[in-house]
Amino acid sequence: MEALAIGIDIGGTGTKFGIVDRVGNVLFNGETSTRKHSKVETFIDDLYESLYPLIQKAGGIGRIKGIGCGAPNGNFYTGTIEYAPNLPWRGIIPMAELIRDKFKLPVTLTNDANAAAIGEMMYGAAQGMKDFIMITLGTGVGSGIVANGHLIYGHDGFAGELGHTTIIPGGRIHKGTGLHGSLEAYASATGVTATAIEFLDRDTKVKSQLRKFSAEEINSRIVYECAIEGDPIAKEVYDFTGKILGLALANFVMFSSPEAIILFGGLTKAGDLILKPTREHMEANLIKVFQNKVKILVSHLKEADAAILGASALVWE
Repeated sequence: MEALAIGIDIGGTGTKFGIVDRVGNVLFNGETSTRKHSKVETFIDDLYESLYPLIQKAGGIGRIKGIGCGAPNGNFYTGTIEYAPNLPWRGIIPMAELIRDKFKLPVTLTNDANAAAIGEMMYGAAQGMKDFIMITLGTGVGSGIVANGHLIYGHDGFAGELGHTTIIPGGRIHKGTGLHGSLEAYASATGVTATAIEFLDRDTKVKSQLRKFSAEEINSRIVYECAIEGDPIAKEVYDFTGKILGLALANFVMFSSPEAIILFGGLTKAGDLILKPTREHMEANLIKVFQNKVKILVSHLKEADAAILGASALVWE
């Protein structure tokens, strides 16, 4: 029987997992809560109880070659999650070791956006590309940088934190890191929500459907729905977000000269509302030698599967 891999994507809210074959078919998958576990030990127990029945369905533990795991602030070299601002556990968590001890299988761990980049390279829009940057636009902004066919890990395993680069000096505070004006504070789902609230407070005379909601109720989905209906403030939120993202992408292009930038995650569902201003502002901020050369693509992978596929690809690497 052919060997299979397990892919686990640990997110701030939920953890997705799946059993995947070598060509990228997700045979079985499921999800469990991350947020409800204040102790990592109970999280590991929950993960095991959720995954074990799927392993049995897939033909038992003997068919599983290994486990790949993507996590925020995951360190490929050490197998640890280190000071992840969006996870319930503080400090340094020996996640690969904990999973290995529980499942008795080899475990490889990396940063969640790096896992997404590997998945995109093996199964998605970056097939055949040697140079690309993957940007994940979700609750936060993650990134994976591939240059000369290799994922860049840096000397300590933490290269590619483009979401934490400063894009507006002295700008909006990022609660998780304490940094001011980072890309993640603007171009994430959280950032879009914050921008909408700021714009509503600033332009009190402008009519907007967003005013039907309290500041606590507004989220990126509501902003999107209002923008689709032509709401002026919601549309301006996307123009502004695209401007910030485009400026950031121009900086990244001049750093590694990628063939493409692949965008992934919830924010990409806004389509041209975000892609058009992003492309315009990226091109406007590039020097001539880089202009009109870099494609901005949206990931081909199903969002539900992409992180699982990327994590499972670590097993075959």
